[in-house]
Amino acid sequence: MTQLDDLYQDTILEHSRKPSNFRLLPDANRRAEGFNPLCGDKVSLSLRVDEVGVISDVGFQGTGCAISKASASMMTESVRGKGVTEVLGLFESFRSMVTRAPGEDFEPGDDLQELEMLAGVREFPIRVKCATLAWHTLAAALNERDETVKTE
Repeated sequence: MTQLDDLYQDTILEHSRKPSNFRLLPDANRRAEGFNPLCGDKVSLSLRVDEVGVISDVGFQGTGCAISKASASMMTESVRGKGVTEVLGLFESFRSMVTRAPGEDFEPGDDLQELEMLAGVREFPIRVKCATLAWHTLAAALNERDETVKTE
């Protein structure tokens, strides 16, 4: 393993052990639940979107593997203060990054930043669902879909 791989692994483990924004917001105006039936990962997401469409606060709770929790933690850090349209674009960039075929060209934009540390999950297709669960749940909350998101 390279030093860069070690750094990525350490960052993911740190976000899993001490996730950022691991709380639900009592005054949230958007909520969604997500579930990965293949491995049992669960996420509850709550956020506050202000009157101009900017995410002013976000939190999550849930259980799951290190990748699922780390992805949710990193996601919450990356979306706060951004507009809904920008966040949905970030979701598409993230999904493209983790679902691209091996050898397929991908130019990460400046928007992904620390999220690029999760790019390696594409090497393990079963883990892609772990990494994207929180993101699909976020999209459901932003689109005000009243259903549990499933990654099957």
